[in-house]
Amino acid sequence: MSALNPISHGGLSKPALSFNPITPLIFAALIASYFLFPNHLALATQILVLMIFALSYDLLQGHAGIVSLGHAVFLGLGAYGSAILARWGFTDPLFGLMAGASISALVALVLSPIVVRGSDFTRLLVTLGVASLIHEAANRMRDLTGGADGLADFEVAPLLGLFAFDFEGRTAFLYALIVFAFVYAALWRVTTSPFGLALRGIRENPRRMPAIGSPVARHLAVSYLLSGAIAGVGGALLAQTSRFASLDMLGFERSAEIVMVVTLGGTGHIAGVSIGAAAFGLVKDALSTVSPRYWQLGLGIVLMASVFLARGGIGGLIERFCRFGRRA
Repeated sequence: MSALNPISHGGLSKPALSFNPITPLIFAALIASYFLFPNHLALATQILVLMIFALSYDLLQGHAGIVSLGHAVFLGLGAYGSAILARWGFTDPLFGLMAGASISALVALVLSPIVVRGSDFTRLLVTLGVASLIHEAANRMRDLTGGADGLADFEVAPLLGLFAFDFEGRTAFLYALIVFAFVYAALWRVTTSPFGLALRGIRENPRRMPAIGSPVARHLAVSYLLSGAIAGVGGALLAQTSRFASLDMLGFERSAEIVMVVTLGGTGHIAGVSIGAAAFGLVKDALSTVSPRYWQLGLGIVLMASVFLARGGIGGLIERFCRFGRRA
């Protein structure tokens, strides 16, 4: 997310039309990880998927102010959509990526009329209820989804017909990195556009925005659709790079996890959320390696510490760092 500066725009704070200075460091670190940790590219790819998923949810909560406990539905639908199409012979990864995004966007479009209305509490209940329904439906449709066993019997064709997905995970990592870069740039453009500014206005004061002619319901529906489509991209990418799609990708735990990731990164801050997702993935992997049984205890302590010690999450720390740099 671009840095917030004091540019006035209709009484709202307008994001500067430039990337946050942290952004080049994020991509430099990601590229460096390819060369420095060639034996951990599978983990790095999973973290890139988590970053894409976190950015999709941040558009919803951090910019539009819609809190959801069922966002993993779109990740799972993207994963299953890509995997099922691959089983049917449509193995091109880019086609699977677009199909995953389209399926998730279509479902988001259908759900948007009931999600964008009401208060935060009703949205929590509605999104949780919808997620439970879709999870159970996927579990029952065993012939299509594999049920509790998931789907693993599908192949993914070489990327662009040239780059096969190798055992070391190099193609998967570079593929995920390019997709993440596109998502990052697209969300930066969306959130710094007049539409993104309107979303922030709706988040800050949803009652005042209709008075200035802003179509609140339509803006929220569009943000919900975009968020679902991006989560679908992450899901398709996850299925293609792991060669697996399962019910846990649709589950409540995955939805709750992404709320924690965005809170850790700092809602409404693209760079902060990206770093938060990477930190969450690394800490989770390290703790589960140290203690496969009690890693969630350590993760809870880390998250509680981040709330008390880093106001505004990692994004808040970045903002304070940038303000200090401008004064220096």
